[in-house]
Amino acid sequence: MSRKLPLADGETSRTACARTLVHSGVDEKTGEPLTATVLAERVGWCTDLASGMVASLLGEHWNAASVSTLAAGVDTGGRKLPSNAWMALRRLGWTTAASEGVKVNDRIVRAAQEQAGRALRSVKWRADVVTGILAAWPADPKKRTAAEWEAVRAAIPGGEHLLSSVIRSRTRQIANFERKNGHLPADVFELEPAPRVARMLLLAACDGQQASIERSVTEATKVLLRLQLPTRPDPQKYADWTWVACPVTLPPTVPANAVLHLPTLRIVDGKVRADLAYTHPVHKAQRLGHTVAVGVDWGLNTLLSAGTARLHPDGTITALGTGAQFRARGVLAKQYRLRHLSEQLHAKADQYARLADSALKTKQSVLAQEIKHVSNRRSSLNDALAWAAARWAVDQAVTAGATVIYLEDLRSMEAGGMGRTHNTRVSQTVRGQIADRMRHLAAEVGIAVVTIPPANTSKHCPHCLNSLRHRKAPDKPAIPGWRWALCPSCRWQGDRDQGAWRRIAARGLAHQTKTVVDKTCGTMVIRKVVEKMEAKAVITATPKTSRNDRSKTSPTRPRTNRPAPRRRGIPSPARPSGPAGKRPEGHAPTGRNRLPRAALRHQDVTTISTPAPGHRPRGAALGAGFHLHAHATPPRWAEPAPNPTVRMGSLN
Repeated sequence: MSRKLPLADGETSRTACARTLVHSGVDEKTGEPLTATVLAERVGWCTDLASGMVASLLGEHWNAASVSTLAAGVDTGGRKLPSNAWMALRRLGWTTAASEGVKVNDRIVRAAQEQAGRALRSVKWRADVVTGILAAWPADPKKRTAAEWEAVRAAIPGGEHLLSSVIRSRTRQIANFERKNGHLPADVFELEPAPRVARMLLLAACDGQQASIERSVTEATKVLLRLQLPTRPDPQKYADWTWVACPVTLPPTVPANAVLHLPTLRIVDGKVRADLAYTHPVHKAQRLGHTVAVGVDWGLNTLLSAGTARLHPDGTITALGTGAQFRARGVLAKQYRLRHLSEQLHAKADQYARLADSALKTKQSVLAQEIKHVSNRRSSLNDALAWAAARWAVDQAVTAGATVIYLEDLRSMEAGGMGRTHNTRVSQTVRGQIADRMRHLAAEVGIAVVTIPPANTSKHCPHCLNSLRHRKAPDKPAIPGWRWALCPSCRWQGDRDQGAWRRIAARGLAHQTKTVVDKTCGTMVIRKVVEKMEAKAVITATPKTSRNDRSKTSPTRPRTNRPAPRRRGIPSPARPSGPAGKRPEGHAPTGRNRLPRAALRHQDVTTISTPAPGHRPRGAALGAGFHLHAHATPPRWAEPAPNPTVRMGSLN
């Protein structure tokens, strides 16, 4: 199978990961089929052998000198180190081996060295951040002055663009260490212990002598994974390793022309999970030259507010349509209930641990299982919400013909001053997951995702950049609030989030020449707001077409006689006494005395009303599930074309 990916003009390669399960296998030596339990056991023996060697390497080289040597990128002879971590470790002479008397393939040693090398390379960034913070330690760790902020950013390599939330969290970590030990740590290796070794097998570091993967020619979703696994937990000789063929079914998201790579195997809940990387061609997202953009604003109950703006040749920017909303109030309410339940369970488990009563061990184990179950539910709900919101935003961009999506960069935002409940809800939103999944989905269609500075996107008017006045609702202009915005200068008024997405889209289009690619994560970002460009980031109002002139512009289409009227001209027959019989024409369905639930929700883009005091999850009780609690505007930006056959006779 060829590993080279052919690319056409305007295409680039993209590597993604698909998660799948390995349910069975066949031992090629004996022909014995392996069940999921037996396969998980044998893969677990192999991961245990690799994890032991990883722990040995990390324990030996978890220090500042070794990490600096590896991060320098050159060996003792001055030659450049390879990009593969296992090759770099072997060049430096950092070797490992299995326990005495245990025989392992050299490719398993490679996998262990690769895992340890990645961990040691990743700690270099944390070590530089901690060293810079310690070098510019503030007088009051809880609040830095402006001069202390400049000093700490200058002490950290690349600290100019480092998130302030990262510096604050590391400062709190160091302050807690000082409170417990009475002194500041020397470096990150004193501040943090060696990382816990994950039970996984990196087959990417192996070659055909340990593992191979081949895609079926007839069925694109079928893959055959072959790898060597031990037949006992402590193989004494190489004969204790046998080849196992495992059929794997790919998810439908993996393209048929993708190049597959060897997966990473993990044991999760007694099952073998394979994280399969693949590379496929996609349209290359452009950094500049955008004329149609989608601006996305973050919210809480209204999780996303989005709209499209167009940059005209004369430099003016206009909004297309009234925007759209992705509301997840019900999902977030369920997430809040699960968080509250998790806090109660953790408090009860901590109380049992403080009592230290042997009679409570059974209850402690039950609580541990329940905490794990609730945590999995919260993770699954967050993951589903992130994918749904990201897919909705990308669909809006595709429908509008946009080539870029502009997002606010709120990674440094720390909620405060809004009450304990509101602060917690704002802090636990899944903005980071939504942004990552949005980049993942947008890359498939060649749409760029760019983050912009969030300053004053909700504070200033999108049409004149003057400060807005915020009120509770449009029908309550005298009551201060935050939802409804009014401009005292140009008299524009609208929903706060609807004004924010206009500001975001206009700022992105005006500053697109300042778009750069972040070298640390490969994402596109606009770092600063330039005043000269910001003055052009205004939405120009389009004149409304007048409907006063109702003179005819075309002949009236003749009406044709219908064979039968659309509605009866005589009263309908009486309703039958029993359930039998057909529904009379022109009447609503029998037995339905209320409007649908969707008719009672405030989902319109231009509708602002006082929200209900509490969320009543009727859909969850009825089994409607996730989608009843996430309401989204359909991806439609243009007004529908008029239908000339409306209110006219039949064409038959």
